[in-house]
Amino acid sequence: MGEPTYPITLDVAGRRVVVVGGGPVAARRARALVAARAAVHVVAPAVCEDLAELVREGALGWEPRDYVTGDLSGAWLVHTATGDRATDDVVAADAEAERVWCVRADHAARSAAWMPAVSRSGTVTVAVTAGGDPRRATTLRDAIALALDTGSLPVRHHRATTGSVALVGGGPGDPGLITTRGRRLLAEADVVLADRLAPRELLEELDPAVVIVDVGKTPGHHPLPQEEINRLLVSHAQQGRRVVRLKGGDPFLLGRGGEEALACLAAGVPVEVVPGVTSAVAVPAAAGIPVTHRGLAKQVTIVSGHEGLDWPSLAAVEGTLVLLMGVSTLGEATAALTACGKPADTPAAVVESGCTDRQRTTTGTLATIAGLARARGVRPPAVVVIGDVVALHTALSS
Repeated sequence: MGEPTYPITLDVAGRRVVVVGGGPVAARRARALVAARAAVHVVAPAVCEDLAELVREGALGWEPRDYVTGDLSGAWLVHTATGDRATDDVVAADAEAERVWCVRADHAARSAAWMPAVSRSGTVTVAVTAGGDPRRATTLRDAIALALDTGSLPVRHHRATTGSVALVGGGPGDPGLITTRGRRLLAEADVVLADRLAPRELLEELDPAVVIVDVGKTPGHHPLPQEEINRLLVSHAQQGRRVVRLKGGDPFLLGRGGEEALACLAAGVPVEVVPGVTSAVAVPAAAGIPVTHRGLAKQVTIVSGHEGLDWPSLAAVEGTLVLLMGVSTLGEATAALTACGKPADTPAAVVESGCTDRQRTTTGTLATIAGLARARGVRPPAVVVIGDVVALHTALSS
């Protein structure tokens, strides 16, 4: 491979490709070809289990015998991986005579074509050859793939695409807690509708051409009603734009993601939901409070603190109770739980601005937590945790 080569991507869908050999290397090549929808034909006296599985699935054809001249008839491409140099030499010579590109697994220098180290991220395919050094190629491929997956490389489309919507959970506060899938979709976006509690630091890294719409809500102040948010999602997607609805936590946990997904589907707009790390679990964890713990709590109940709730049922439930968006009604909630039979000495905590450098935890009991929070000036966003697991805060947060 010292001479200049000509990189190219092949469309093998429906085209005959022959794989000579039945071992693990041949299986890897065959599986990739099947994924590319090639008409794969394997020639080998015996095949390994991975190839046998593809045969049983009807994904490829198998000739259970040794290779013979003539097996490449009608082929567009051949991979030979028999482990026998003499056989691979014959296959390569036949391929040359038939003007069929041949990839040899045994000897790169004797190949007419080479397999790069390949990774796919969305619609981007990375193929690295690195001058015939497979270990170097794999290292480079993995580094580039990671940068693509995390949005570190510019991946926005600059040609017209089919509009779509992604409902992305941004996690509990720290921008590093968004999933790699969510980060990648954000980097590809043409339009972003961002919540107040979404990891907004990530917006600063986007291409200046990306349209950012602030749809954040604060208690008692909803500048854009949900119906208008739904309309914007659909409208931008119908204009051929890739839209990301960036939320804090998880889209489907008290985030109205289900309403937005249904609105998109009703309008015929493709929609993808990317789960996020929910603050209901992550914020207590960041404060040293596991919401479940052997011997203390084997279940957790998560509720919205500012909606009408069945307090008698919640007071009777075992395990941990987590209130989201419950700071403004904390006094009423704790009084209702106590009145319905929840022991007043049940440990309780409020964790403000969880998973950020402003995180602060206030602990007490069901009887005292509202007063303590008021005295300390606790403000949203905050997560309220009620249950015996709060007692672990001191030990696990030190």
